[in-house]
Amino acid sequence: MTHVPICLPYHSGNGHTRRLVEAIAEGIGDTARMIDVTRLTTSDWQALDRAAGVVFATPTYMGSTSAAYAAFLEEAGDRWAAGGWLDTIAAGATVASYPSGDKLATLQRLVVFAAQMGMIWVGQSEIGAPVDRARPGINRDGSHLGLMATAARDKTVLVEEHDLATARLFGARIAQAVRRWGQA
Repeated sequence: MTHVPICLPYHSGNGHTRRLVEAIAEGIGDTARMIDVTRLTTSDWQALDRAAGVVFATPTYMGSTSAAYAAFLEEAGDRWAAGGWLDTIAAGATVASYPSGDKLATLQRLVVFAAQMGMIWVGQSEIGAPVDRARPGINRDGSHLGLMATAARDKTVLVEEHDLATARLFGARIAQAVRRWGQA
């Protein structure tokens, strides 16, 4: 079988989003390809254009994506008229300083972009405490539209382990969705 990537285009201002994307990639496995949108190459665009799945990942700054991520979305939007990413599995992740941090607005921007591109959106399915007391810390923000994480106060950690555990589960879900819909 051909190695069809699941691409994770991300922007990380201070390392938090990159750490979250690394955990998502761990959950996806060997088909994961992390792509820093501030350093896009022709090879990166080619990988995105043939990807079985795309996981959009950006910090939430002032209630939306970072400016660098907005520029990436605008450039990627050039594929819209030709249906370049039509029927590609899509998902989104974001991290912010506060538990709310208006992360929902960022995920909404990403899902609308994916919908306009004709992509198939995969949300977060994990249920943690307080609903499932046996899973403390899993999906602690209670987000189902996509993955939300809160920046750790300890800057040597960047993202707390419970959010990284949720990210790994989210990555596995995305890989499963890609396999289920026959994209890989």
